[in-house]
Amino acid sequence: MPPLRPCLLVLCALLALLPFSSRADTLRVIAAGSLSGAFTDLLHRFPAGEDSIAAPEFGPSGLMRQKIEAGAPADLLASADMEQARRLAAGHPERMVVLLTRNRLCALARTEVGLTSDNMLDRLLDPAVRLATSTPGADPGGDYAWAMFARAEAVHPGARAALEAKALKLVGGPNTPLLVPGKGAVEGVFLADRADVMLGYCSGSAPVMRGVPNLVSVTLPPALTVGAAYGMVVLDPKPVALRFALFVMSETGQGVLRAHGFDPVALAP
Repeated sequence: MPPLRPCLLVLCALLALLPFSSRADTLRVIAAGSLSGAFTDLLHRFPAGEDSIAAPEFGPSGLMRQKIEAGAPADLLASADMEQARRLAAGHPERMVVLLTRNRLCALARTEVGLTSDNMLDRLLDPAVRLATSTPGADPGGDYAWAMFARAEAVHPGARAALEAKALKLVGGPNTPLLVPGKGAVEGVFLADRADVMLGYCSGSAPVMRGVPNLVSVTLPPALTVGAAYGMVVLDPKPVALRFALFVMSETGQGVLRAHGFDPVALAP
């Protein structure tokens, strides 16, 4: 029998390695909790075999970054801010940080609070109104809330200190308990009657209002508006991770993010 040609030898070697490559190409995604609905949808739509996608993990972006630094396997991080992705890319020139989408801060409030965009700062400063936020440092949602408090200082001197002092950090901390088992963290804040107003992402308002009666979502007035920029970094440049990152930035992927309440950054008008 004539010897095999070099190209056939290469092909045979690749076929022999196929089972191992398939395991190595499993996609492992870690993402911000606020992206759970959108990224679950994106992974479902992503054109790859089900056996090549591991169950995604969602949680506060700062804590997820720490988990990766501690050795948790991950091919891609999608964070609710740019900072966590940048920190994972520091010292790794092959890791590129991408702005994947934007979000906005809204106030979820009980209807009896009577909250509007026009009276928001006055109502939030009212000592009788209980204000909840995510945990700064661990969860970018808390950092955005603190940024909003800083903006409030220019409108009402003394507002920053007052808001920081009264804010109840009920979501997103390393030891934050789930207030109502089986319910989302923000839903639990209201169902457990721990707050009257919660500052959070506008994209997450609708699901919470479906689960908790008599809530309204109020946009921040221009003077207090804080925009949230979401960052993504590919940690392992395996083909499936690179393809998924491109899919997220494609017209289809950005359309999915828009359908989940985010502001896409890569869609033509």
